[in-house]
Order: sequence, then C-alpha cells, then structure tokens
Amino acid sequence: MQKRKLGNSNLEVSAIGLGCMGMSFSYGPPPDKQQMVALLRAAVERGVTFFDTAEVYGPYTNEELLGEALSPVREQVVIATKFGFNLNPDGSPGWQGLNSRPERIKQVAEDSLKRLKIDSIDLFYQHRVDLEVPIEDVAFAVKELIQEGKVKHFGLSEAAPKTIRRAHAVQPVTAVQSEYSLWTRGPEAEVLPTLEELGIGFVPYSPLGKGFLTGKMDGNTTFGKTDFRSTLPRFTPEALKANHALVDLLGKIAAEKQASPAQIALAWLLAQKPWIVPIPGTTKLHRLEENIGAATVELSPGDLLEIETAAAEIKVEGARYPEHIEQMTGR
Repeated sequence: MQKRKLGNSNLEVSAIGLGCMGMSFSYGPPPDKQQMVALLRAAVERGVTFFDTAEVYGPYTNEELLGEALSPVREQVVIATKFGFNLNPDGSPGWQGLNSRPERIKQVAEDSLKRLKIDSIDLFYQHRVDLEVPIEDVAFAVKELIQEGKVKHFGLSEAAPKTIRRAHAVQPVTAVQSEYSLWTRGPEAEVLPTLEELGIGFVPYSPLGKGFLTGKMDGNTTFGKTDFRSTLPRFTPEALKANHALVDLLGKIAAEKQASPAQIALAWLLAQKPWIVPIPGTTKLHRLEENIGAATVELSPGDLLEIETAAAEIKVEGARYPEHIEQMTGR
C-alpha cells in the first residue's frame, strides 16, 4: 500500500484508510463483533494503517472494537477518534447537542484512551464545530493534551476556512475531515485551497457517497429503519434515480480501466491532491480489498478531464443531510 503524509505534518498513513463507523453504528443492525475484529486485522495485513472512529459511534462500542482488534498491532497503525457531542446518558445511539468545552474534550480523551487501549490518540478531531465555544479554546485544550502526550495531532471536521485558520493559529491542525466525493464537492471552493495554503491534510469521509457510487443502488433500493440513509434526502427513490447518471459515468470509466466504479471514485479523489486520504467504510472483506485496489488505479489527465467534463453536466439531486444536521457543517 502506498503511503501519504497529511499535509506538512510528519503523520504518514496508508493512501486509503478505513472508516469504521459502519462496523457498529448507522448502517442497520451492527455486524458480529468478532467478524469485525477479523476484518480490521485483515486490513492491517493488507497495508491499511489509518483507522477512523469516534466516541459517538455506538456510542462507545466502535472505539472498544478498535481497541480489541488493533491493540496487538498498535505500533503499525494510526488511530483517529473524535470529540464534540453530549451523548445520551442512557448510552442509547444519538446525542444531545454539541459540547466542545475544554473540560469535556479532556474527559473524552481520557475515556477514549481507555476504550482504544492506547497511551496516546494519534489524531483527535473536533467532530463538529461548537459555536458556543471559541475555536481558540478548543485548539488550546487539544494543545495541552498534546503537551501531556495524550494526543499527537489535532484535527477538525466539517469546519469552514475561517475556523480552520483560527484554530491553526493556536495549535497546528494536521488534518481536516469533511465529506467529499464526486457527488459532494463543496470543499473544492474554499476548504481545499485553504488547506493547501496552510499545509493541512484532507481526509474525505463517505468517499463512495455512503455506498451510492459503488453502483449497487438504484431507484428501487430500500433502507431499513436502523439505516440512517433512510433519513437522508439524497437517498429517496427519486433522488437515487436522478443521480444515477454519476454512477453511469463511473461505470464507463471503470470498464475502460478494468476496474470497478468504486475504485474509479476513490482513484479520482487520490488524483486531486497528494495530501488527500479517503477513508471508505465497509464491513465486507471483498469490499475492503476492492477499495484498497483503488490505490493502484492510474487515471490519466485525459481520464480526469473526461470525468470532470461529464460530471459538470450532472446536477446532483437531494441535500446531504436533514436540515438540523446540515446546520452543524461548514461553521
């Protein structure tokens, strides 16, 4: 597996990471835990070194899963986790608003270290920007955790350029994580230029459009009540049907390259900047191997121009999230 550095930091990770949320949260009933332990270890064996989790995934159970699976190979991996929510006191899925107060950040760090069975969090993201707490206070709290050796690198998720700059001035930001793919291109306008200027890495989550860009869905696809895509405007039957032109485009390029649509979608992301590291999620070994294979797919300038030209003609239908969640992004 090729390696990439996240911006100007010395944090080197596999060119394709693994988003672990779906192993215990959000995409329907969670899979068998021991099967997921085996999958995580299989990822390490295949060269994946970058794993993404958060306390809110479960809550807690996703971090515990990674702690069990990765503790035997701790020296080979980089683990990213996140703070920023008030979780439900009864431990049920979901949250009760944002909370990035310094004391909360430090408590989350202590708890995450225990669940992950590690001495230091490699990359600690603010999960969503909390307008009630100045970003400088957030950055300083993480700075103190770094000085104490409990955290190695600071990250932000779904943050706006002004917020990134203010945080970076207090504690250098190693990576920003936001949704980015061929059907979610918002970061291109302002976020990516800001990161390039400041030397910050970029970690696209949902790089396969929450499964849509794999080509395995159409207007007849249905989602269970425990699958959060059932609540997303972009996953209504009408939107799935309207957006299928993107999948057709990927399928055309994939046929020419003897690859899969998912591999083309990931290869397109890797070709945008050398400091971009996508983190597709999966619960299946064959999908893991397919995603890893994207790192060897070469897209020529002509291929990229063809994708860009065709994609420009396609209007993506449907919002990413319901409005109350969308309001937490781009702050």
